[in-house]
Amino acid sequence: MQHGLLLAGLALVSSLSSGAATESNVVTCGSILKLLNSDYSFRLHSHDVKYGSGSGQQSVTGVEQKEDVNSHWVVKAQSGELCERGEPIACGSTIRLEHLSTKKNLHSHHFSSPLSGEQEVSAYGTDGLGDTGDHWEVVCSNDSWMRSAHVRLRHIDTGMYLGMSGRSYGRPISGQMEIVGVHKPQHGTRWTTAEGLFIVPKEKSSTHEEYAHSEL
Repeated sequence: MQHGLLLAGLALVSSLSSGAATESNVVTCGSILKLLNSDYSFRLHSHDVKYGSGSGQQSVTGVEQKEDVNSHWVVKAQSGELCERGEPIACGSTIRLEHLSTKKNLHSHHFSSPLSGEQEVSAYGTDGLGDTGDHWEVVCSNDSWMRSAHVRLRHIDTGMYLGMSGRSYGRPISGQMEIVGVHKPQHGTRWTTAEGLFIVPKEKSSTHEEYAHSEL
C-alpha cells in the first residue's frame, strides 16, 4: 500500500504543469524523503530485521544504494500534535520520522549499539504510534529546514545526535553501516535530504496541494 502511495504521488506530480510543480527548497510536514548522511554518503534505512542484542527492536542502518526502497521516511509532528500537510518545518522543531514501509518511527533509548557501543537507534511503534523516544529536534541555522542544508537531528529524551559510527555490518546485512546516537555534533552527524516527494507549501489562496520531487 505504501508503494502504491508513492506511485500515486508520482502520477500526481507528472500531471501538474511545470509552473504548478515549482521546486521548493523547504522540507514540509507530510513529505516523504530519504536522508543522506553528509559525511559518509549513506542513506538512513530500516527493514523488518531486529537487532540480535540491545533492545531487540527493528534495526536502523545506513545503505549506499540510491534506489533502495526501504529508505523512505515520512515527516510528522511530535506525538500529540498535528502539523498541516505542506507546513514548513522550522529549525528547532520537534518531529517524528516514520519509516514508510514498516510504519515504525525513528527511535532511540538507553541501549548500546551492537558494533561501536554507542547509543542504539531503532525503529519502534505500531502503525506510526510510539512514544517520546521517537522525538527528534531539527538542529539547523535557517528559519526553516531547507532541503539543500546540512542539518542535525538531536534526540529529545537523551540529547544524543543521530549519526553514523563508520562501522559496517556483516551477514545478513553486509555492507550496511551502523546508525547510532552520539554525545556531540561530530563527524557523521550531518544529514541532508536526498530523493523524495516533497509537499510544496500552500499559497493562502490555493485549494490543492502541489508537489516537488526528485527521483525516489
